[in-house]
Amino acid sequence: MEYILIGKIVATHGIRGELRIKSSFEYKERIFQKGFVLYIGKDKIHEVISTYRHHKDYEMVTFDEYNNINQVLKYLKQDVYVRKEDLNLQNDEYLEKDLIGMQVECAGKTIGVVRDITNTSPTTKVMEIEIDGKRVLIPYHPDFLLKVDLQNGKIEVKLIEGMI
Repeated sequence: MEYILIGKIVATHGIRGELRIKSSFEYKERIFQKGFVLYIGKDKIHEVISTYRHHKDYEMVTFDEYNNINQVLKYLKQDVYVRKEDLNLQNDEYLEKDLIGMQVECAGKTIGVVRDITNTSPTTKVMEIEIDGKRVLIPYHPDFLLKVDLQNGKIEVKLIEGMI
């Protein structure tokens, strides 16, 4: 069973057991809904979402069987996971973490390897590519990612003049 890190519980909200989760996960709309199972902490404690709402930069949830802040304090500062199979990804869908280590090509020529994907702002992500020992950042955006071939471990990108 493969668990995917989707965020971290950063605070409680109110006295009724609501938790504030900070998450930049790409498929939030699939997981943050009533009845979906989240796994909390290093022991992957199974919890079912009872209520969900988005508030500012946070995903706010309550879990079944909890209705008091004192019951959920144990989850503060814990990582939150989902099982990959629960995401029901289609053939053309992938997780950002699946791209790490893939070869990057431009115009049919291998130029480097993906080392990381990072948020540079709440709405912007970049791929960190290692090219000849140097770190180059390419926007993680459909205008620059032309094709992702998971089977062969390759990503075709479009570069603009002066990018590398």
